[in-house]
Amino acid sequence: MKTYLLLILCTCTLIASAQPPTIYKTTTLEIDSITPGTYVHRTYLSTKDWGLVSCNGAVYTNKGESVVFDTPATDSVSLELISWIKTHTRSCIKAIVVNHSHADCLGGLAVFHKVGIPSYSSKRTQTFAGNDTVNKPVVPQHGFTKELELKIGGTSIINYFPGEGHTQDNIVSYIPSVKVLFGGCIIKALGSGKGNLAEANINAWAESVRNVKQKFPDAVIIIPGHGAYGNRSLLDYTIQMFGK
Repeated sequence: MKTYLLLILCTCTLIASAQPPTIYKTTTLEIDSITPGTYVHRTYLSTKDWGLVSCNGAVYTNKGESVVFDTPATDSVSLELISWIKTHTRSCIKAIVVNHSHADCLGGLAVFHKVGIPSYSSKRTQTFAGNDTVNKPVVPQHGFTKELELKIGGTSIINYFPGEGHTQDNIVSYIPSVKVLFGGCIIKALGSGKGNLAEANINAWAESVRNVKQKFPDAVIIIPGHGAYGNRSLLDYTIQMFGK
């Protein structure tokens, strides 16, 4: 038993020490390098119910081209992110992929459109954003029903609707070349709670994540919408949280 506990402790220590350093940090934007050419961008959303919430997005670059997964919540921070990508990676941003219709995914979308970056989401996200007469978000330009493949520097990016969970429109995006999955808010960070369930389908959530797990068995690094990124244990943790 002591040996088993020691192994767990050592494994946890290795995971903690393996967390990549933050390579860019201001009061509004933090960026971690998680594989060569793959980054997590972390920004902050002020909410009525949850206070200041840390929100994850991602960036992938390859052969002078890049794709962004989720915008920061504001135009100004979106401009900061775009500037960093152009300066640091020297790549042309070919696409912005929106995970779902909440502000932590598309709040800064207008800036991406203004500089000519095309946006992609599920058709459901287009519908929900277009029908939101309260927040009046910018609507993503291109929609898909079940799956969309994008090419970035000749490398495939698979965007997939696994079923309902955090929202009715949440998708995930997988980068096979680096085995990184951007799960967004349908995936929970280890130790986190259930979070915002206002538009959730808690009965379908676990099955939807099982679909993600089956669809992308080679995914190694999993990025949730909020909290620390990690390995495939995040999928199992989320399934267990919402499973029956």
